[in-house]
Amino acid sequence: MAKRTRTKSATLPSPFLLPMRITPLGDGRFLGRCSDLPGLNVEADSIQEVLRLAPKIARSLIEAMREKGVGVPDTLDRAKPPVNIHLVVAA
Repeated sequence: MAKRTRTKSATLPSPFLLPMRITPLGDGRFLGRCSDLPGLNVEADSIQEVLRLAPKIARSLIEAMREKGVGVPDTLDRAKPPVNIHLVVAA
Protein backbone atom coordinates (compact mmCIF):
# COMPACT_ATOMS: atom_id res chain seq x y z
CA MET A 1 0.00 0.00 0.00
CA ALA A 2 1.31 3.42 -0.93
CA LYS A 3 1.94 5.78 1.93
CA ARG A 4 0.22 9.14 1.75
CA THR A 5 2.07 12.19 2.89
CA ARG A 6 0.49 15.49 3.72
CA THR A 7 2.29 18.72 3.33
CA LYS A 8 1.29 21.92 4.99
CA SER A 9 1.59 25.06 2.97
CA ALA A 10 2.68 27.98 5.07
CA THR A 11 1.91 30.33 2.18
CA LEU A 12 -1.83 29.66 2.00
CA PRO A 13 -3.86 32.23 3.91
CA SER A 14 -6.86 31.19 5.93
CA PRO A 15 -10.13 31.18 3.99
CA PHE A 16 -12.64 34.00 4.04
CA LEU A 17 -15.96 33.85 5.87
CA LEU A 18 -18.64 35.13 3.50
CA PRO A 19 -22.15 35.79 4.79
CA MET A 20 -24.75 34.74 2.21
CA ARG A 21 -28.39 35.74 2.15
CA ILE A 22 -30.45 33.29 0.11
CA THR A 23 -33.94 34.36 -0.93
CA PRO A 24 -36.58 32.62 -3.02
CA LEU A 25 -37.38 34.08 -6.41
CA GLY A 26 -40.92 34.07 -7.74
CA ASP A 27 -40.19 31.31 -10.26
CA GLY A 28 -39.15 28.67 -7.70
CA ARG A 29 -35.44 29.43 -8.00
CA PHE A 30 -33.18 30.92 -5.34
CA LEU A 31 -30.79 33.87 -5.27
CA GLY A 32 -27.77 33.96 -3.00
CA ARG A 33 -26.03 37.29 -2.44
CA CYS A 34 -23.08 38.40 -0.37
CA SER A 35 -23.07 42.10 0.49
CA ASP A 36 -19.43 41.85 1.66
CA LEU A 37 -18.17 40.69 -1.76
CA PRO A 38 -19.59 42.79 -4.61
CA GLY A 39 -20.56 40.65 -7.57
CA LEU A 40 -21.20 37.47 -5.59
CA ASN A 41 -24.70 36.70 -6.83
CA VAL A 42 -25.71 33.08 -7.38
CA GLU A 43 -29.02 32.02 -8.90
CA ALA A 44 -29.92 28.33 -8.78
CA ASP A 45 -32.76 25.80 -8.62
CA SER A 46 -32.20 25.00 -4.93
CA ILE A 47 -30.55 26.35 -1.79
CA GLN A 48 -28.12 23.41 -1.92
CA GLU A 49 -27.09 24.36 -5.46
CA VAL A 50 -26.52 27.99 -4.42
CA LEU A 51 -24.26 26.73 -1.61
CA ARG A 52 -22.43 24.39 -3.97
CA LEU A 53 -21.77 27.10 -6.59
CA ALA A 54 -21.00 30.06 -4.33
CA PRO A 55 -17.45 29.10 -3.20
CA LYS A 56 -16.16 28.67 -6.77
CA ILE A 57 -17.74 31.95 -7.89
CA ALA A 58 -16.37 33.77 -4.83
CA ARG A 59 -12.89 32.37 -5.44
CA SER A 60 -13.02 33.52 -9.08
CA LEU A 61 -14.11 37.03 -8.02
CA ILE A 62 -11.33 37.29 -5.43
CA GLU A 63 -8.71 36.05 -7.93
CA ALA A 64 -9.94 38.56 -10.54
CA MET A 65 -9.73 41.39 -7.98
CA ARG A 66 -6.17 40.44 -7.11
CA GLU A 67 -5.13 40.12 -10.78
CA LYS A 68 -6.48 43.62 -11.48
CA GLY A 69 -4.69 44.97 -8.41
CA VAL A 70 -7.97 45.97 -6.78
CA GLY A 71 -7.53 43.90 -3.64
CA VAL A 72 -10.30 42.30 -1.65
CA PRO A 73 -12.74 44.43 0.36
CA ASP A 74 -11.67 45.24 3.92
CA THR A 75 -15.04 43.95 5.11
CA LEU A 76 -14.06 40.32 4.40
CA ASP A 77 -13.19 38.37 7.53
CA ARG A 78 -10.70 35.52 7.62
CA ALA A 79 -11.74 32.20 9.15
CA LYS A 80 -9.67 31.51 12.24
CA PRO A 81 -10.28 28.43 14.38
CA PRO A 82 -12.56 27.82 16.06
CA VAL A 83 -15.07 28.61 13.31
CA ASN A 84 -18.82 28.34 13.82
CA ILE A 85 -20.85 27.71 10.69
CA HIS A 86 -24.41 26.73 9.86
CA LEU A 87 -24.95 23.61 7.76
CA VAL A 88 -27.96 23.26 5.48
CA VAL A 89 -29.14 19.66 5.57
CA ALA A 90 -32.08 18.32 3.60
CA ALA A 91 -33.74 15.59 5.61
